[in-house]
Amino acid sequence: MAPGSSIVTVVPESDCVDHGLSEALSSIRLDGESTSKPSWAASLVNVGLSSLTGLNDLLECPVCTNSMRPPILQCPNGHTICSSCKHRVDNHCPTCHQELGNIRCLALEKVAESIQLPCKYQSLGCPEIHPYQNKLKHEELCRFRPYSCPYAGSECLAAGDVPMLVSHLINDHKVDLHEGCTFNHRYVKSNPYEVENATWMLTVFKCFGQHFCLHFEAFLLGMSPVYMAFLRFMGEESEARNFCYSLEVGGNGRKLTWQGTPRSIRDGHKKVRDSFDGLIIHRNMALFFSSGTRQELKLRVTGRIWKEQ
Repeated sequence: MAPGSSIVTVVPESDCVDHGLSEALSSIRLDGESTSKPSWAASLVNVGLSSLTGLNDLLECPVCTNSMRPPILQCPNGHTICSSCKHRVDNHCPTCHQELGNIRCLALEKVAESIQLPCKYQSLGCPEIHPYQNKLKHEELCRFRPYSCPYAGSECLAAGDVPMLVSHLINDHKVDLHEGCTFNHRYVKSNPYEVENATWMLTVFKCFGQHFCLHFEAFLLGMSPVYMAFLRFMGEESEARNFCYSLEVGGNGRKLTWQGTPRSIRDGHKKVRDSFDGLIIHRNMALFFSSGTRQELKLRVTGRIWKEQ
């Protein structure tokens, strides 16, 4: 909300609102039971707005910038703030620095409880419209919300849809992209006794018209060095369940196999790793598979991806 603007004028220590504004807002019927399509411009002109964008701005908390939900607090000058941010500003209005107290903006709460708004990811394809009080909950789980970058080697803040992230991984993180549903991944470490936490590798595979991220890394499990390989699906969990994958590592006439369902990239890399949902190889076994003098680690991880019928 712009500094200096005012929604209503409220007498301190009172829940009453300006009578004219209250009447204007009470006449707005924007819920699902409305029998006629409301005129946004005609309805919202009473609060100094003429667009849905303006309404979103009106309901935005000036501190956290999230949409405000009841109870909505206001200072004596009418500047609003969400109740969860009150302690963050030491009980003083961030706009005019007046003491906030416990005055509620009942008119704006009535707007928030009455309107229905499209998901903020509408431009990304979400067709859903929700009552205002349910909108934030939906957006937290909306399948059209951007994906976070699956690259595990840095705190990358990039986010977007799958095509954007694939391009980002290739161009910005120099990740290899392979076509096909089988893979042969080679991991070599000259000194296997110097295992650093989160020593990792990432490869992207494209098959069945989808993209998958193969992670391979070394980390400390307690005091024990281990190596782990796992697959993540670049899409939703519901879609990931349509696929299975297998991993195999071996040597000296022995082999270790893993079969599972790829995890969605909605699950963070660390979450998947810490749940041990993948092929785990302890260092002594890895050195046994490597043959030789145990002075160099040479692991070859093979696998395939297939679609469940």
